[in-house]
Amino acid sequence: MRSRNFCLTLCASFCLIVPTSPAQTAKPAITLDEYLNTTGITEAHLSPDGTAAVIATETPDWKANNFRHDLWLWTAAAGLRPLTHSGSEENAQWSPDGKWIAFVSDRYLSGGADDDAKSSESGADRLWVIPVAGGEALPMYREKLDVHAFAWSPDGASIYYATTKPLTHEQEETQKADWKDVVRWREQHRGDLLLKQAVQAALARSLVVEGPAKAAAEAKASDGKDGDKKSEKDGDATLPKDAETIATSSISITEIAPSPDGKSVAFVTGPVHHRIENPKDYEIFVASAGGGEARQITHNDAVESQLRWSADSKWLHFTVSAAAGSLEGKYRDVQGRLYRLDPATGKFERLGAAFDGSWDQFTLLPDGREIALGLKGTEEQLYLIEGEKATKLPGLAGSYAGLESARNSSAILIRHSAITRAPQVYLAADPLRPDQLAPLTNFNPIFAEKAQPEWEPYTWKADDGRTVEGVLIFPPGQKGAKHLRMFTFIHGGPADADGNRFGADWYDWATLAATNGWLVFRPNYRGSSGYGDDFMLEISPHLVSKPGRDILEGVDALVKDGYADPNRLAIGGYSYGGYMTNWLITQTTRFKAAVTGAGAVEHAANWGNDDETWDDAWYLGGRPWENPALYQSEAALFQFDKVKTPTHLVQGGADVRVSYLEGVTMERALEALGIPHSFLVFPGEGHGLPKNPWHGYIKLREELKWLDTYAAK
Repeated sequence: MRSRNFCLTLCASFCLIVPTSPAQTAKPAITLDEYLNTTGITEAHLSPDGTAAVIATETPDWKANNFRHDLWLWTAAAGLRPLTHSGSEENAQWSPDGKWIAFVSDRYLSGGADDDAKSSESGADRLWVIPVAGGEALPMYREKLDVHAFAWSPDGASIYYATTKPLTHEQEETQKADWKDVVRWREQHRGDLLLKQAVQAALARSLVVEGPAKAAAEAKASDGKDGDKKSEKDGDATLPKDAETIATSSISITEIAPSPDGKSVAFVTGPVHHRIENPKDYEIFVASAGGGEARQITHNDAVESQLRWSADSKWLHFTVSAAAGSLEGKYRDVQGRLYRLDPATGKFERLGAAFDGSWDQFTLLPDGREIALGLKGTEEQLYLIEGEKATKLPGLAGSYAGLESARNSSAILIRHSAITRAPQVYLAADPLRPDQLAPLTNFNPIFAEKAQPEWEPYTWKADDGRTVEGVLIFPPGQKGAKHLRMFTFIHGGPADADGNRFGADWYDWATLAATNGWLVFRPNYRGSSGYGDDFMLEISPHLVSKPGRDILEGVDALVKDGYADPNRLAIGGYSYGGYMTNWLITQTTRFKAAVTGAGAVEHAANWGNDDETWDDAWYLGGRPWENPALYQSEAALFQFDKVKTPTHLVQGGADVRVSYLEGVTMERALEALGIPHSFLVFPGEGHGLPKNPWHGYIKLREELKWLDTYAAK
């Protein structure tokens, strides 16, 4: 159910971010084209000495019908410049000496294994390395292997990476002969190998290959005599001949963390099929850097992530994100947690436990201190962690993200945004003063040039006395205005929260709705994170009815307080926001229009199709046969005879988070009932619509039209 998304001017001096100018109404409104033609910051990593940063971005390429993924290099001396230009680079990591950057890319490899492919789209996600001082990127290997995770060795001489154990040529031919195009649902899954490869030898070999002919000759030679030798050693001639197998896993390896002393390698596992059927698939293992059988360290119902070793190699620090369980007992959807673990004994400590919000990212400073991002209410700020204690650091209004420290410097890299301020990457020289920031980027300046909406928090009382909070976003120049047409825009998750952070895409378009004259109400209903574990837990087992009451009571309060015009109410959301929209139009006819996407209308088939099926079963108190009455009573489909609201639906045709067939089922019900509706299906798209920017553009264009058609008057 979870869903959360995300020309340069530089300033060399440290500065405070200042609020937006109040003269908003004099500025023109932003257009849909401008709103979606934006550059998103997906990653930012600080060099070991803290003097440079590599920044990853995602930009729509409207002509190519896809998204570009580029890397940028910032240095104090030269500012920001492009580092790569193929448009397919992600997951950049600095070498320990700061001279190289490794990354994953599916860029086409001429003269190698990709020659069998018709286009670069069918190439492998290989590991590449590029010199920071300048020069072309070089592949670590030419075999057609997808990298699932990688990490530099502490001395920078090697890179560890995980890939699916490949089939030999004979095994592939046998599989084709026996099974043709038949998918063997679980039987064909293979686990991962954790490999270690020397960097300089791999790059030297890549430099020798000057053209397709030599590359083909080398590939052919590797399948011959040298390949035979390697086959005797590793049992598979399709691996790079100098890659050393450190460990094997029966399932996938999702993160790798070598210890600073170079003796051990920790890694996190996950299911090959990427479906959370059992949290026990997600565990931490530790292997010797010299190879051998890996030792399982954790045994719990949590989904561990963000592995970090302490500088003395004695502790493993990690997080368990919100709605991903915990180490304290049976699976529950609680807030994000911080832990550290002694690999020798398996004993763990929960850090920052006194904080009643939700932990997200963290970093370890060179002196061993830990700083973490904590979500509390409508803002995500930085905290210093000392055992169970968490001390809030001085911060700017808004929300921080993307925290990272340098290996040999006290500086930290951080992103910051607010509802009316696009996110940028900043450097904080003093990690304990994240209110003193030097900007490294100035992406998307268009937003500062356009009329900005205004916002304020809003609270109301639920029927059981609980205080519930949300956000009101007003049209530009109308803060505090009354009797406005109101769009109730429900966040996904449900373990998320709307607040003072920027959003500008097809999923998070509240500010565009406000710019188009809507008062936007964003409720943080029961189940949202940032308000304590109890607040999150109260969503179960009433997955939609409990938060649904919170939302309708918020709407009632806004009508009573005079903000919302009761005759011009609309509702919408995507993912879990779609679940809630589908449910609420069965509970009331007050909404004149609804826009919904990727939301289930029943829970039994969705439990079978969802890639987070364990999570679904927890929300509903068991699997379908264990709690059939609740599966039905909490499903919108069985109350659709009450629906009167004109509804616009969208769905990704290849969505495995919420099956496309949930949308088909809902459309059929609306058609049978004669309810005005529209249904858009985006071919080949998953839950996050990651492939073609035109799909998100058309989605948002048509949703705005639908709201204006049925609820604007």
